[in-house]
Amino acid sequence: MELRHLRYFAVLAEELHFGRAAERLHMAQPPLSQRIRDLERELGVRLFDRTRHRVQLTEAGALLLEHVRPVLSGVETAREAMRRIRPGEAGMLRAGVPPDTNPVVLPTLTAGFARQAPDVLIELHELTTDQQLTRLREGELDAGVVRHPSDTVGLESGPVARRELGVVLPADFPSADGTPAGEGTGPLRLRDVDGTPLIIFPREMAPRLYDHILTVCRDEGFLPGAIRHARNPHFVHGLVLAGRGIHLNEAPGAPLPQGLVWRPLERAELAWTTSVVWVPSRHNQAVAAFTRAVTEGLKAAGHRIVDEEPAGEARE
Repeated sequence: MELRHLRYFAVLAEELHFGRAAERLHMAQPPLSQRIRDLERELGVRLFDRTRHRVQLTEAGALLLEHVRPVLSGVETAREAMRRIRPGEAGMLRAGVPPDTNPVVLPTLTAGFARQAPDVLIELHELTTDQQLTRLREGELDAGVVRHPSDTVGLESGPVARRELGVVLPADFPSADGTPAGEGTGPLRLRDVDGTPLIIFPREMAPRLYDHILTVCRDEGFLPGAIRHARNPHFVHGLVLAGRGIHLNEAPGAPLPQGLVWRPLERAELAWTTSVVWVPSRHNQAVAAFTRAVTEGLKAAGHRIVDEEPAGEARE
């Protein structure tokens, strides 16, 4: 039983006239008659009583119509849902953002996107860089906000934003001159914390970025005494307060818990380097609007745009 045959049946049941039904269906009358006969043969019942002057539903036809109407209504509802989910067509844009995205970014991002693409709903997913890249390639996301370096081969990217990282550490952590870290505001050198345990995100979140951070630390004279993994900011801060290590991150947007301080690094070798990426074949006006909105949000959170290359240019 084909869906189109059920639709032919429903239209004929409403019109009770082969000519008018065929006109509504944009088809000739003979093929319509043939399709109805095929349906009757398949079901083993007569659906219409036909005479030269009128067409009437049989009891079986009336019963079938009761079942067919909700089926056709459900199909149309499903079609409408699929139309709405197509990005850029008064639909929905599915996008990923890193779990530790600065809170300042999100309100600026969503407001900017609503202003630029008012007919498109945005659905944000909290995902790691590698999770985003996987879902982009599998068609489950339309765009992602990822940290670099990362495996973006085959994807396209918007402007790159950069925010230098510093060190979150206990206020009584001894600086190179012997004074507690909480008593100074000047930059630290990575070699000043050599041997201290490091608290960092799990490697599977962004393998290339993870390896890059550890390589820079080594090159700058910082070999952690141990590496501990954490992704939740509250857990990270608790570990630092407990003396379990130090943490590399951008300057905090809100006051840190009592007992913690943030100090910039003397050399700006470590940074969050972020951009929007997408599959080239899925780029459209909604993705472009999202890219602009993310750029606005990152600027509001203190990032500077280091690559104003137009969105749509491919890079690895």
